Amino acid sequence: MTRNAELVFIPSPAAGHLISAVETTKLILNRDERLSISILIMKLPMDFGIQSYIESHSFIPRLQFVDITVDKKTIAGFMSNKETFFMNFIQSHKPKVKDFLNNSRLNSHLAGFVLDMFCTSMIDVAHEFCVPSYIFFTSNAAFLALCFHFETLIKEHRIDTSKYKDSSEELTIPGFKNPYPAKFLPRLTTDQGVMTTTFFDSITRFKETKGIMVNTLTELEPFPLQSLSVPRIYPVGPVVNLKEGGHGRNSQSETENIIKWLDDRPESSVVFLCFGSMGSFDTEQIKEIAVALECSGHRFLWSLRRSPPKGQIELPSNYENVQEVLPEGFIERTNEVGKVIGWAPQVAILSHPAVGGFVSHCGWNSVLESLYFGVPIATWPLYGEQQMNAFELVQELGVAVEIRMDYFKDFHGKYEDVDILGAKEIERVIRQLMANGDENEIRKKAKEMKEKSRAAMKEGGSSYASLGLLIEDVISNIS
Repeated sequence: MTRNAELVFIPSPAAGHLISAVETTKLILNRDERLSISILIMKLPMDFGIQSYIESHSFIPRLQFVDITVDKKTIAGFMSNKETFFMNFIQSHKPKVKDFLNNSRLNSHLAGFVLDMFCTSMIDVAHEFCVPSYIFFTSNAAFLALCFHFETLIKEHRIDTSKYKDSSEELTIPGFKNPYPAKFLPRLTTDQGVMTTTFFDSITRFKETKGIMVNTLTELEPFPLQSLSVPRIYPVGPVVNLKEGGHGRNSQSETENIIKWLDDRPESSVVFLCFGSMGSFDTEQIKEIAVALECSGHRFLWSLRRSPPKGQIELPSNYENVQEVLPEGFIERTNEVGKVIGWAPQVAILSHPAVGGFVSHCGWNSVLESLYFGVPIATWPLYGEQQMNAFELVQELGVAVEIRMDYFKDFHGKYEDVDILGAKEIERVIRQLMANGDENEIRKKAKEMKEKSRAAMKEGGSSYASLGLLIEDVISNIS
């Protein structure tokens, strides 16, 4: 008889990574009673709103959260160098992971580590305890294909990928059907510096693992998934936090107020604008968005938040008086059709029948949530791999319309001034996104992906089957 097996998850401390990991553990535990899971929590100095989420999940059978955060003094010592901060932050937790394993009763049943895509240095600890590792890749299969391709270019062919930055060249990349414009490449893949070197060192280490879970589904990304072979790939998505489980910055009354406002709007009539936990704009850009919304005539729900002070690692915050950054009289003139809010309960909004379009930064979690509810997207990427996500949504999948794909938000003052998108450009895309009738192919394809997303997670679905294969592989580690 097979013994019970234990898995140790080590997610990145950012909310999007942690929540996806926890939602995945819930799927695993619901599927097989032989498994128990410990999630090791590393907390950053800034508040990402994850504590309330963890507390709301603290009573799930066979799941435990273990805080392994190092002391504040140690973390403060890394803060002087932004390029190496995160690498040093993860590395500093290795002794804590070892202490947990040495002092727990897991060892005889330990079946493996599941590591966030940025926590590959923990593979060393897994080797020390003679257990395999798996990666949980919180982005999509197309980005994974891009990462492996560029890792090969850099490590094997000695190509300096910084030559592609701002290039007009179009690249042939495994996982993409269409030529990929170099100017849409994530900055991390074309920068020169410690962060880029460290990132591709991490991608190299993916090959030491026994498998990679990807938060995607075969029906959404068949082409990228076909291009990936080593190590074994498990598409297990869409892993979506449907209940938002305590995560967020809204009080219950604030959320209820937003939902009540939506309840009074016709089906598919509201365009929702939200740019993720890090998303914010300068006053000049805010005014252009406001003019675009007013001129479009469409109903809107706009999550608008203040940028943190330049150079500080903080989340955007809610405005005390939002009218200070909006055109004079905007709130009064749009009172009947629009609502400006701070932090948004995104899942509750996207799942509401009144919402008919989503102007998004194209973070992968937001993309999956939008498609899960059949809401078409207008792409306005800001950072990370979001430009690539936007390209995939528009050019490869046809489930989104483009505002801009080569827009880059500069968080660290490292790059040239960021463009200001004009009101007419934004208004045109909002009208296109919200168009009704059979001629709106984007809306039709989004609805189709809604059905496919839900079917993939049900018994007999592609992601359900893939997760089953992963579980059997994990169990085999101690059989």
